[in-house]
Amino acid sequence: MNNEKFKRVYVWQLPVRFYHWINFLAVLTLSITGYIIGSPPAIQSGSEASFGYWFGTVRFLHFLAAFIFFFNFIFRLYWGFVGNSYADWKNFIPFRKDQLKEIIDVLKVDILQLRVKPLKSIGHNALAGFTYFLTFLAFLFQCLTGFGMYSAMSDSFLPKLFAWIVPLMGGDFAVRQWHHVMMWFFVIFAIIHVYLVFYHDYVEGRGVTSSMVGGWKFIEKEE
Repeated sequence: MNNEKFKRVYVWQLPVRFYHWINFLAVLTLSITGYIIGSPPAIQSGSEASFGYWFGTVRFLHFLAAFIFFFNFIFRLYWGFVGNSYADWKNFIPFRKDQLKEIIDVLKVDILQLRVKPLKSIGHNALAGFTYFLTFLAFLFQCLTGFGMYSAMSDSFLPKLFAWIVPLMGGDFAVRQWHHVMMWFFVIFAIIHVYLVFYHDYVEGRGVTSSMVGGWKFIEKEE
C-alpha cells in the first residue's frame, strides 16, 4: 500500500472496541458452556462426589457470561446514541435509499462476485450494519429467553423481570429449545463474520482487521 495515497481515519472509538472484544469473549463462553449444558457428556469418576462439581462450574460460567453479555449489550445500545458517526444507531437500520442501494452493491461484491472493485465505505457498509441490527435482535432474544429460564432458580431482581417469558412461549422446554437453536445462529454468524473481515482486509487494504484493535482505518486521499 502506497502511504502517499492514503490517510488514517479514527473510526472505532475505544468503547466500541471494548464492546466488541468483551462481546466476543462472552458469546464464546456462552456458546461453549451452553452446548455442554444442552448436551452434557457422561463423565464417570471414582473420586469423591464433592470433587466432581465440574458441571456446576460450567453453569456458573454460563450465568456469569450472561450477565456480562447483557450489560455489555445495554452499553452498546447507549453508545449508539452518544458515540461518533460510525457508531450511530442509524447506521444499522437501512431506512434511506442510499443505504438500500449500498446493500445491493455489497451483495454484488461479496456474494454474487459481479463486481471486482470494492465499495468505499469507512465504517460499516449498509449490509453489514443491517446484519448487526439482526444480531442485536438475536442478542435481545437470547437475553429474554436466558433470563426467563434463570428466573425459576434465582432470587435476583434482574432475572425475575423476565419470568413472564416462559409461560408466554409455552413452557420451559420450548424456551430452552429456542434458546439452544439460536446459539447456532451465533456460530454461523461468527464464521461468516471472520471470513468477510479478512476478505475485505485483503481486497480493500484499509486495515479492517487491525481497526478493531487500534481504531484506525485507511482511506484514499482526495486529489
